[in-house]
Order: sequence, then structure tokens, then C-alpha cells
Amino acid sequence: MLDIKWIRDNPAALDAALRKRNAEPQAQALIALDERRRAVVQKAQDMQSRRNTASKEIGAAMAQKNAELAEKLKAEVGELKTLLPAAEDEERQLTAELNEALSRLPNIPFDEVPEGKDENDNVLKRTAGDKPTWTHAPREHFEIGESLGWMDFEAAAKIAGSRFTILKGQLARLERALGQFMLDTHTQEHGYLEVQPPLMVRDDAAFGTNQLPKFAEDLFRTTDGRWLIPTAEVPLTNLVREEILEHDKLPLRFTALTPCFRSEAGAAGRDTRGMLRQHQFMKVELVSITDAESSVAEHERMTECAETVLKRLGLHFRTMTLCAGDMGFGARKTYDIEVWLPGQNTYREISSCSVCGDFQGRRMNARYRDKADRSIKFVHTLNGSGTAVGRALIAVLENYLNEDGSVTVPDVLLPYMGGLTKIEKAG
Repeated sequence: MLDIKWIRDNPAALDAALRKRNAEPQAQALIALDERRRAVVQKAQDMQSRRNTASKEIGAAMAQKNAELAEKLKAEVGELKTLLPAAEDEERQLTAELNEALSRLPNIPFDEVPEGKDENDNVLKRTAGDKPTWTHAPREHFEIGESLGWMDFEAAAKIAGSRFTILKGQLARLERALGQFMLDTHTQEHGYLEVQPPLMVRDDAAFGTNQLPKFAEDLFRTTDGRWLIPTAEVPLTNLVREEILEHDKLPLRFTALTPCFRSEAGAAGRDTRGMLRQHQFMKVELVSITDAESSVAEHERMTECAETVLKRLGLHFRTMTLCAGDMGFGARKTYDIEVWLPGQNTYREISSCSVCGDFQGRRMNARYRDKADRSIKFVHTLNGSGTAVGRALIAVLENYLNEDGSVTVPDVLLPYMGGLTKIEKAG
């Protein structure tokens, strides 16, 4: 969430940032609302101050046996006592209205973030690996999985409806191997602490990582009012909510392998076949909590950690700098890592790594004590996929497809596969 004080001091900068995100300017409306709120705050403070002063004057008047003045002051105090609650209610109402408006403002993009409207305006940062060269025709992952007999969409639809998948046997093991390989890489080599977080969170946790209020329709809600996590970013980032951390404890780095749940409310008709866009999927999440000076460098580091997974899987991918119009609500800068899928003959996102500045820290009231001057500052947060396990499974199926329809297990996964070197047709 943005700071209204910053908006008052930098209205042109806010509107320029919103225009960069293809949104309407809002600075003047926000400042006008804040001025109304501040006027009511001042009015309430003045009334309370006058009430306190008049109460003291009553005592002085009575000491001087000035009954007429004492009665007049009592009447004034009584009137102020009646009027003050209304002023305080108006203050609370305007504060809530301002906070609601601020909560719906997206983050300010860094200056170097390219301008643009959508994914077509994203900018290539780098590529890695080689596309497979075959003599046989590529196939899409759902064709491969169904023909092997280890991927069942029909049974999943009977049980849960559309956008669910059942993996069996060798493919279920391959997905598990991918998740374990990613976790081991990030915990043993990249310094992330493994966490097993709750899969359901309260409103304030979802608000802290900017899922609420703007994206409520993208979430699933339980009967008791909790939210199923759309990503482990939510509980991992909220581990520091309402805390004041010592500077020398930063950075904190967390990772988790969890199911994720998304309603895909805006995805009607998109990627309806296969596992690309599911209501439930597995993902390894990376979260970093840093100080203000370190977050940009941490963003580069996090992205490289996610890229390492794909390099070791032997997959071709490209890393894109997202334009402002394609960037997520809470991000100041985002890199998307897109893996090559031969069956689709295109790149698809498999990881998105974002630096958020103090945007989420402010929403969570998560702070640290600066070691230089002992001042209290909001933490900076970062999040990224390290990576999406289901999409990694898709990429392995399509990139390691053999002519006979089997799929070779990448070397890096062999220690997790119990001696299985190929995914072959169910017997």
C-alpha cells in the first residue's frame, strides 16, 4: 500500500506511475479525500481540547463563586460532549474510506520498467539452454500423459469438475520428484528455509500480500471465512507481519512446496485442455524479506535461483522483463521466466519473480530497526516461483519425449525416482 504522505508530496509522480500502468490518475481525488479527513481530525482535536479547557475553567469559576459562568461553561462542555462522538465517527468513516482507496492503488513501477500494455510489450532479458532437436513430431503434454495412461482428466472431472487433473503411478512420482528436487536445491544451495505453512489464511493475511480486496474473486473461500492460498507467498510473507525485526536478521529467505488454489475467474475459455491452468496445482515458492538497500540485488538473486532449476532440468527458457501494463498489482519490477514447450511451439510462464519494495511491508505493518540510526522502517518483500511444479512436469513431458512415446527422466531427477529412468506406458 502506498503512503498518503508520499502521495501529497508527489502527486505528479503517482499519476505518472498510474498512466504507465494504463490506469487513470487519482492523486487529486485522494488528496481531496485526505484533506477532508484531516479537517475532521483537526475539528475533533479542537473540540476535545476546548472540552478539556472548559472543564478546568468550570473549577476556577466555582472557586470564584461565579455560578453564572460555571453554568455557562457546563452547558458548553455538555454540548461538546454531544458533538464530539459525531466528529469522531466522521473521522473513522473518512479514514476507512481513504484506506480503502489506497488499498486499491497498484504499486509504483521502477523507472527502468518498460512501458507497454500487455505481454507483447515485454522485453527479453536473456535466454538459456537449447530447444530439443528431434526427427519425431512434438506432442502436447496432455496427449503424452493420456497415451501413457498416467494422466486422467475424465476421472478428475467426475470427481471435482473442470480444471483438475489426476496423476497416477509414474507421473505422480515424477511430479513428486520435481518438487523435492526444487526444495533441495533452494534449501541446500540457495539458503532458503523450508516452511510448511497453513493452506488457509485470514483476511488480514490475504490483505497483507495484496490479494484483498482487489482480487477476492480469484480466490476460494471456506465456509468459516478463511481463504485457500493462491500461492505460498501469502503465508510465507506474513510470517513477519506486525513484527519489528532487527536489521542484522535480514535478509530472511523462505521456501515452501504447497498446493495452490485459484478460481481462474478471468480465464474462461483459456487453456481448458491439460494442466496449464488449474484450480489446484503444486508450486515451490520463494520469499525474501530484506532491508530497503538490498531488495533490488535480492531480486536478481532470486531470479537466478529459479533459473538454476530449469538449467539443471536441461530445459530451454527465456527470462523477460515485464512491461508496466503486464506487471502484477504489488510489484515494482517483475521478471517472468518462460519455458519452451515444443508441443505448443511456444514459451509459457513457469516462474514470476517480483520485487515489491515496502508495499506489502506497509500493508502488514512489518518493520525493521535500521542498524545505522535505529530508525524504524518498513521491510521490503520479494516473491517468486521456484518453480511451478505442474508446469515443470509439462515441460519435462514435452521436451523429453521419445519417438516411441516414452519420456526420459532428466538426470537430475534420477535420485528421486527409485531407479526409474523412463516414464513408460502403463502395463
